[in-house]
Amino acid sequence: MADAGGRAGWADPRVRLEPTSPRWGSVAFRDELGAWLGDTVGEPLALESIKLRPWAAVWRVHTDGGVYYAKQNCPGQTDEPTLLAELGRLVPDRVVPLAAADLARGLLATPDQGPVLGTDDDIDTWGRVVAEAMELQRALVPHGERLADLGVVTLLPQDAVSYVELQLGRLDGLEPLTTQLGRVAGWADEVAGLDLPVTLNHNDLHGNNVFAAAGALRFFDFGDALLTEPLAALLVPLDSLRAQLDTGPDDSRLARVADAALEVWSDLVPLTRLRAALPAALRLGRLARAESWLRCYPSMTDAELADYRGAAPRWLLGLIDDPPSGPARG
Repeated sequence: MADAGGRAGWADPRVRLEPTSPRWGSVAFRDELGAWLGDTVGEPLALESIKLRPWAAVWRVHTDGGVYYAKQNCPGQTDEPTLLAELGRLVPDRVVPLAAADLARGLLATPDQGPVLGTDDDIDTWGRVVAEAMELQRALVPHGERLADLGVVTLLPQDAVSYVELQLGRLDGLEPLTTQLGRVAGWADEVAGLDLPVTLNHNDLHGNNVFAAAGALRFFDFGDALLTEPLAALLVPLDSLRAQLDTGPDDSRLARVADAALEVWSDLVPLTRLRAALPAALRLGRLARAESWLRCYPSMTDAELADYRGAAPRWLLGLIDDPPSGPARG
């Protein structure tokens, strides 16, 4: 639970849990995983570790019935299988199907979908990814309360100041933010003033988290997801594309990609207003990125925490970067 003044579910980085990655790399866990897979998707003929990180581990699983990917989430992100199962019910054509799940453990298995879409610096592909991600958001708007009940954490523009204040008392290195709360409040008012609905924010949206299957895009890797206003979800794709292009925030190619996403909401708010508020929304989107890091900290080893401790403060300090990430076009 969050501290007084914060929403339930906000992570507390001061909590310490038993580290998970050493266990995930052990023979005992591999045997345990193999037994679970045998009971759910088929006896593993080969079990290949392809990712072992503090926040999650992933294995490629070969069975007589096909190839699967198994994913184990850290304690702070164990709700991903529950969320993916619900998304499979609500929007089955837009997400990767779930083959098996242990909801209590945060363990899931999905069938192999082939190569990920990828994006590189293809502007049209980036535009398609963000537009279809926004369409997924629109489809989920009526189900926001249901997703919150399932454990998806909410972080709204109206929460921005209290969220920053909360982290000022918990994290080192945030002193530059202490005099900037008025600016944060201004950005929050600007974004809240759009009155866009609350919906699911993938919070790690890029071409390596999406498949193109039979002409449609299917999204996956929802471990970082939160409920936010919709424009915050553009932070990661626009930051990623800006880095690939090695360009500034006013590059017209970034604006083209942003417009592909904003068009999805332009029946609710005029496109000119959406464009004008996007820089503020991208600033506030950094809070969601910080939150996803903070909920991974408690189960890290001391060495992992030393490596990643600065990630959340860097995202929070990015609030006051000038110019902001992403296109600034009115």
